Amino acid sequence: MSEFEPKIVGFLCNWCSYAGADKAGSAQKPYPASISLVRVMCSGRVEPEFVLEAFNNGADGVLLLACHPGDCHYKEGNIRALGRHEVVVRILEQLGIEGERFVLEYVSASEGDRFVRLVEDMTDQLRKLGPLQIRR
Repeated sequence: MSEFEPKIVGFLCNWCSYAGADKAGSAQKPYPASISLVRVMCSGRVEPEFVLEAFNNGADGVLLLACHPGDCHYKEGNIRALGRHEVVVRILEQLGIEGERFVLEYVSASEGDRFVRLVEDMTDQLRKLGPLQIRR
């Protein structure tokens, strides 16, 4: 039997996190192919419905990457993302989905290595949790 390979949807802000992921790619840093990246203009624009839809469409985990506090291109988008993250984790837990499946982290444009480490860590965490079982 092969090892479970989780599916991760990553929402990355255009100005910092996506640039960090691009830096990792430009430096040819390998990271798990378990993640599908979605570039958003700001992490604060990621609606709870986007996260729930990702899970509904087969994601085992969702990674929301934002600019570091104080560095948001739109001033407060990352603060809005933090508030939404807390709300979504509560919703997921009410649905019987582990809160660890939805992670918010901060990655700047210069942090390609951090991006790689976060994807590796989330992949490992999801392997331990196993495939998401959604009760329909």
